[in-house]
Amino acid sequence: MIERTAVIAAAAGLHARPAAAFAYAAAAQPVPVEISKASTPEHSVQADSLLGVMSLDAAHGDEVVLRARGDQAAQALDELVRLLESAI
Repeated sequence: MIERTAVIAAAAGLHARPAAAFAYAAAAQPVPVEISKASTPEHSVQADSLLGVMSLDAAHGDEVVLRARGDQAAQALDELVRLLESAI
């Protein structure tokens, strides 16, 4: 399993529009991706689930951990990290 860490850059955190954009991008990846807040790794959700992503209650500046496995996991996680660390 491959992991990447990202800091949420969106001013609203992962709520409503940023969460939807992230979940949509995660759904487009060739491998399933999980996301959790770094402070609560036991609460991991599927990154392509809008409600799951919103349930993390990730705010601006929070650190999240993305996990995936498979041949294209590294590229998928790199793309999602770039999205999270932009203003979405």
